[in-house]
Amino acid sequence: MLTEGRFIVVDIGKTLSKVTLWSRDGRMLDRKVRRNASVTAEGLRRLDSEGIAAWLIEALASHRDQPVEAIVPVGHGAGVVALKGDRVALPSLDYEQALPSELLRAYRTERDGFAVTGSPALPDGLNIGSQLYCLDRLYPDAMREAVLLPWAQYWAWFLSGQAASEITSLGCHSDLWAPGQARFSPLAERMGWAARFAPLRAAGDVIGTLRPELAAATGLSTSTRVLVGLHDSNAALLAARGFAAIAEHEATVLSTGTWFIAMRLPAEGADLPVLPEDRDCLVNIDVRGHMVPSARFMGGREIEAVIGIDTRRVDIKPDQPKLLAAVSDVVDAQAMLLPTLAPGCGPFPKQQARWLARPDSEYGLRASICLYAALVADAALDLVGSRARLLVEGRFAEAAVFVRALAALRPDSHVYIANAHNDVSFGALRLLDPALAPQGELQRVEPIGVSLDGYRDRWRTEVGKLR
Repeated sequence: MLTEGRFIVVDIGKTLSKVTLWSRDGRMLDRKVRRNASVTAEGLRRLDSEGIAAWLIEALASHRDQPVEAIVPVGHGAGVVALKGDRVALPSLDYEQALPSELLRAYRTERDGFAVTGSPALPDGLNIGSQLYCLDRLYPDAMREAVLLPWAQYWAWFLSGQAASEITSLGCHSDLWAPGQARFSPLAERMGWAARFAPLRAAGDVIGTLRPELAAATGLSTSTRVLVGLHDSNAALLAARGFAAIAEHEATVLSTGTWFIAMRLPAEGADLPVLPEDRDCLVNIDVRGHMVPSARFMGGREIEAVIGIDTRRVDIKPDQPKLLAAVSDVVDAQAMLLPTLAPGCGPFPKQQARWLARPDSEYGLRASICLYAALVADAALDLVGSRARLLVEGRFAEAAVFVRALAALRPDSHVYIANAHNDVSFGALRLLDPALAPQGELQRVEPIGVSLDGYRDRWRTEVGKLR
């Protein structure tokens, strides 16, 4: 067990960027958060690379007096960066940027089948392959002979100057990885992308040390190690496996943020489910290279669409009693939201959201969107064959209506929560010390004190009418 020094996890998500400072024994000492900006260049939405970079330097500099020994980068799974030498060839696309329709149609004829990659055909640029296909044609000079990096490994390069790729990022609905063969997909080979990606390294490998210019700007040591890093949802899996109740047992982790991602960890020898391609199911690859049946929906974005950008209003602690109290009226009125507010995503990707008896009160509205998230999560969990144990992690794990409704909807599973804010970062920390145990225990979630059977039946019936 490590006992001295400090470690930093850099978690660059779609909505938020986070920097956390940790002790060697797994205690979080500091947390800084920035909301990522919306950036447009040449008429296309881009990831906020420059804004994040400037903030990251400031955040690291705030720890200049700490004995920081290593930094672990984490990133979302739908970003790709093209490098030319020691610079970025062009700004990275935001995966919600609508791609030129004629290029997207052409790409869809080229991509491999779901049985090969475990990647469904997703909207906009959610498949990294679709981004690369368009970038190759829109910017042929900039992309020619460029070195390609997944998003998490871009930040490893930013910090260290060394380029690598890694399987949890490549194996995340990218169209670029063939999990059954543990290699790049036929598409990636045909298009020449496989040869252009930086060399594969393990997530826990040390890629290098902090660039001298960054060491000077931040006050950190030039000997600070930088790890290759990994995909954020896979970091959540590593955190979950630190609990004895999860570890190597049959369990599912539901990671919540902009995306709600259900990732099943099958018991040894358990049959893997046949995943439906058209319901936002996919095969993730964990740091061991194992296949992880997964299903997802854009839960955080949908909650934000209903209650506004400050999604804390569904999980802020002082409001939980009032939100729980509002559930009874919502259920009695059969007030419910039908999917989906994120077209093309989730278990019901082709449906258009509509309300039945939309609540008038603020607490009723917030309670109803939590029930909606629980109902969609319940459907996603069914798709991956979730059973036995369910751990809800991420920023919505403290939304009592959501987690307690989910416990009521899934009475045959033990539903748990852990620390709601730091599971991804803690999982990344376990790359440095796999024996590291989480601080505290899992908390068993009690089912909500209102029967949801009739409410769920009505919701499913109404959803069925829309299909």
